Amino acid sequence: MSTQPMTFNELISGDQPVLVDFFATWCGPCQMMQPILQDTAKQVGDKVKIIKVDVDKNPLAASNFQVRGVPTLILFQKGKILWRQSGVVPVHQLVNVINQNLPQTV
Repeated sequence: MSTQPMTFNELISGDQPVLVDFFATWCGPCQMMQPILQDTAKQVGDKVKIIKVDVDKNPLAASNFQVRGVPTLILFQKGKILWRQSGVVPVHQLVNVINQNLPQTV
């Protein structure tokens, strides 16, 4: 039984929330997001999966979600968009968005 990597649609359709960073390598603000996403990942742990999608290499994914500018961050869960924003988002705001959109565990 071979383990195929999950497709983008499989990934965003799961129970675990997924924060997708649509970016481009030539984009200055996108490069500023890298350490912000790393800090966010440290703070939220495995509550959310964070992935990056290069819009130049994956134009179909970008057009499917009407990504017109980079960076655009979209939080998905079970295939639905919970939140989206374009531009650089500070760590505290990203952590708040993730915490507000996650089902509360008791």
